[in-house]
Formats: sequence, C-alpha cells, structure tokens
Amino acid sequence: TFLSFFSGFGPFRQYLVNSSWEAVKELSKRGLGENINLQIMQLPVVYQKAKEQVCKIWITLQPLLTVHVGLASSATALIILEQCGKNKGYQERDACGFHPEGACCMLDGPEKIESTINMKTLWKNISVEGIDIILSRDAGRYICDYTYYTSLYYGNGRAAFIHVPPLSESVTAEFLGKALQTIILAMLEQCGEQRE
Repeated sequence: TFLSFFSGFGPFRQYLVNSSWEAVKELSKRGLGENINLQIMQLPVVYQKAKEQVCKIWITLQPLLTVHVGLASSATALIILEQCGKNKGYQERDACGFHPEGACCMLDGPEKIESTINMKTLWKNISVEGIDIILSRDAGRYICDYTYYTSLYYGNGRAAFIHVPPLSESVTAEFLGKALQTIILAMLEQCGEQRE
C-alpha cells in the first residue's frame, strides 16, 4: 500500500468552518481504494506551524504524494489546481499576526518549485459535474502558497495543491469530498505512470 497524505486548514478570518478541512475529512470517509493508505491532518493558518508540520510529514512518513487543500475565498464555484509554489512575497500576516522573515519561505530555495503532477493533463482529463475546474500558477502568497512551496521543497515536487470554494448550499462538504476523490484518483494514476 502507498501512503498518501492530505491536509486541510483550520478556521481563519470570517471562515469559522474551513471548507478545505471539511472536504478532506469527507475524502477520508470515502477513501481512495484499498491500495492507498490515506492520512489526514488539519494545519493551522500560521506560517511557522504549518511549515513545521509539513516538514515532519515528509521526514517521518515519506508519502508517495501529499495533497494540500486550501480555501479560496475569492472563488464561488471553482476548484483550482495549483501547478507551483512560490518562495517569496509573503507580506500578509497570519492568524497569529506574523509573516515570515524576509517574506520568504526558504532562504536558499529556488524562486518557485513545480509539482511533478502535470495539472494541465489532469485538468484536461477530469470533469466534476456541478463545478468548474481551472488551472493556476499562482497560489496566492499566503499560508496556502507557503505550505505548498514547503511541501514541494521537502517532497521533491511530489506534492499537489487544490483550492476549493467556501461551503454553500450548492457546494457542500460531501460534494467537495466527492470532487476531491475524483481529482486525486487521477493524480495517483499519474504518479503510477511516472513511477513506471
């Protein structure tokens, strides 16, 4: 069995219930088939703590793939597949009022790191009824982007980031969990092809 690791985020600003964590919990109920051991964790919306947790996941568990799910408050009914993480430009303060030293993730890291998952191929091959899926090369320079970059850095690119919209009448946690399942099964298939 292959270990896959999933993270969602905790509450922040006006979002007392973070759709990313609800979606991840729902995904874990559904599972990804018997070959995939799926583990989940909620990350705080705090740069340093999120970074420490992600670093720990890669060092101790060495998963095949780590998928981070975040809330895109600007998106109403969009799922966004993020291709890369950026190292610099983290000026915005987190839930504890801090931002990283030098507004940067890894002092010696490259400008950006691409995921080994080809999001464009993925995007062409999947559809989820009732919601649009788009591609992005900018995860927003906040905790999401920061976490993604950290994960790509420690996981040699074997990480993915998916932005989901806030929960609403049409976008329920159950709906998002099912959508994630579809997307992640396609990702795992891509990982399998790359390994061969």
